[in-house]
Amino acid sequence: MAMNGATPSELLRVDSLRKHFRVSKPHGLGSSTLRAVDGVSFALGKGETLGLVGESGCGKSTLGRTIVGLHEASGGRVFLNGRDISGTSRRARSFERREMQIVFQDPYASLDPRMSVHEIIAEPLRINGMYSRERVAKMLTAVGLQEGAATRKPAEFSGGQRQRIAIARALALDPELVILDEAVSALDVSIQAQIINLLKALQRASGVAYLFIAHDLSVVRYISDRVAVMYLGRIVESGTRDEVFGSPQHPYTQALLSAVPRPDPARRRASTRIVLKGELPDPLAPPSGCGFRTRCPKAQAICASVTPVGASDPRAHAVACHFPGPLESSSSSSANVPQ
Repeated sequence: MAMNGATPSELLRVDSLRKHFRVSKPHGLGSSTLRAVDGVSFALGKGETLGLVGESGCGKSTLGRTIVGLHEASGGRVFLNGRDISGTSRRARSFERREMQIVFQDPYASLDPRMSVHEIIAEPLRINGMYSRERVAKMLTAVGLQEGAATRKPAEFSGGQRQRIAIARALALDPELVILDEAVSALDVSIQAQIINLLKALQRASGVAYLFIAHDLSVVRYISDRVAVMYLGRIVESGTRDEVFGSPQHPYTQALLSAVPRPDPARRRASTRIVLKGELPDPLAPPSGCGFRTRCPKAQAICASVTPVGASDPRAHAVACHFPGPLESSSSSSANVPQ
């Protein structure tokens, strides 16, 4: 695994994946295209955790749902264990869905309130011909719940306990990949820590890989082997955890990291908060060229006409920027950029 320095064998590869939505304009004046995911590529190794971060509305959740098949892709390909699973029928993807599971942000909304915990965990097992009472009991134990919880309904549990139930259901089929879509963001900090440690323990025991979607950079830094930063439907920087957090090269990544609270007062004084100018662009009318250029302190004329791309190697430290590196190395001004 990546944590001990070895390169894990590839489990998931996403190649130029796109998901576009048609959005109606007011008063029946036609429609516009929302490019929620716009040419995303990355790779995830077996037993590895990739943290996917970015502001709300950048396309993180849409990307996760498109990979698992809840949204039909508008283009690009998804490979699982070398098999191209993009464009296959819903019925043909049943096997892949056993190998890929998803856990959502709100566990109460994703759990049927009419079903007991036993029925919730047993449902995917029955569908796939893998049901046994012993298997359900084993999953409850694995996520730290008592066997007596099996007869109770979701409403009888706390938010953290409900998320444990959702995780037990997702892992019941022994998937190779679990997509965690803001799975801890709605929980208190102490409960977040419990769930994160549970996920890490389950990963060590089973070798499952995680695509961990979140906006909390501190949590992402703790759980992830690799990190990808997303902005307006594109990945602008990706690399190992130490590369992205220790030596961020994209100005957007640098701005995000500068806003993370630091417990050490000396380090807090030494760091400079990077405040991005302007608002997040309208995703229905994104800027030409580099989508970040209207807020970037490094932007120059080329940024308005040429879309930057990262490295072709999915495991390289890739930066989609014409002027990567520390902000101090650039004397450019966004004032001369065509708007």
